[in-house]
Amino acid sequence: MSGKANAQGVAPRLAATQLLHAVLFEKRLLSDVVSGQRSPLARLNPAERARAQSLAIGVLRNLAGLDEVLDRFLEKPTPPKVRNTLRLAAYELLVDGAAAHGVVNAAVEIVRGSAKAGRLAGLVNAVARKLADQGPAIWQGIGPQPLPSWLAKPVIRHYGKDALVGIEAAHSAGAPVDLTLKNPAEADHWARALGARILPTGSLRLPGRPQVSALPGYAEGAWWVQDAAAAMPARLLGDQRGRRVLDLCAAPGGKTLQLAAGGAMVTAVDMSARRLGRLTENLARTGLRAEIIVADALDWRPAQGFDAILLDAPCSATGTIRRHPDLPFVKAGADLSGLFALQADLIDAALAMLNPGGRLVYSTCSLLPREGEEQIKRALGRHENIEIADPDPSPEGLSPEWRSAEGGWRMRPDYWADQGGMDGFYMAILRQRPKSGRRGKE
Repeated sequence: MSGKANAQGVAPRLAATQLLHAVLFEKRLLSDVVSGQRSPLARLNPAERARAQSLAIGVLRNLAGLDEVLDRFLEKPTPPKVRNTLRLAAYELLVDGAAAHGVVNAAVEIVRGSAKAGRLAGLVNAVARKLADQGPAIWQGIGPQPLPSWLAKPVIRHYGKDALVGIEAAHSAGAPVDLTLKNPAEADHWARALGARILPTGSLRLPGRPQVSALPGYAEGAWWVQDAAAAMPARLLGDQRGRRVLDLCAAPGGKTLQLAAGGAMVTAVDMSARRLGRLTENLARTGLRAEIIVADALDWRPAQGFDAILLDAPCSATGTIRRHPDLPFVKAGADLSGLFALQADLIDAALAMLNPGGRLVYSTCSLLPREGEEQIKRALGRHENIEIADPDPSPEGLSPEWRSAEGGWRMRPDYWADQGGMDGFYMAILRQRPKSGRRGKE
């Protein structure tokens, strides 16, 4: 690629089209593509890598609308390389507000450099110019990216059409950056230092999309990045100082850090050594301690039980689409049956490791009740000595609006709409029923 092309910012744009191809045509998760050995980002500098990922995420978050606009200017289907290049150009022009000259030139350069698609450089030039001239007016009538039917249907069935509209709007807006503090008592100090908002649950919400590692408090380990909803399951366990706590399926480790910061003796178990590496790094940065074990949670058994267990089970991750817009294009409802069975097995395994009188918090970052409310109902049916419990004490900001019928808590992206939303999450507390008590909630 020529020096002139690089000066025009073609390199990150080209990488973005390659990321789009991996997600849309190879059905690979963006995180796997980015971290893979043959990542399109491998030869880019840090700023270019960040730009390429941002562009790809932006296109995926708006894909249906971008295609709707493009179809106004394309008379017949185009090769994937050309389509993704035009999608990128449309995103930059209609959403990102980039200068038309640079966008058009870069799009032409990307296609011209392809042996198979080079002959269509003229078409790309013409369509990109039409996008710049006529696209903004068309874009004004485009709504948020719709959820795929396999997800939209259960959302409407369980939460209603208004919830679907709100969730799609939240996904379109994207996710702000939330922080969990090592010492919650320092919330006012770090809110001032970071220009952040203190959320009702105690998390900090940053303005904009800053470079996290350059912010005050990062190097000294005063906080870590964690969505406000994802920070709630660990808070349900309450005060665990000096107690043995198991974080099962722990990676990447935000909840382990919470428990360790609260004074618990934490054992973190996960089968992914690579993902646990991030936990090791964050433990070192924050000065916190936890025992880390690489093992399959279904096979591993401790020498002694635990006073409390947090099981953030593997799931569809449909609650995180606002930060991972590639998920709907890679996953499908038909692929999830194995996950449902795994979640049930993990609940059973976790209960077997719990000391008498201990509590298990089960959570998933999913919008699907089958991975949340229904899993808990079925667990209660399998274990006659188990009941749903209330937190003691109730965590700051735990809203009654989130309470679900069976006694857990359901959080959704359309909640806190005026504050930037939250990830979709489900969580519930299970405990052994007192022998003289009746089955039911506390």
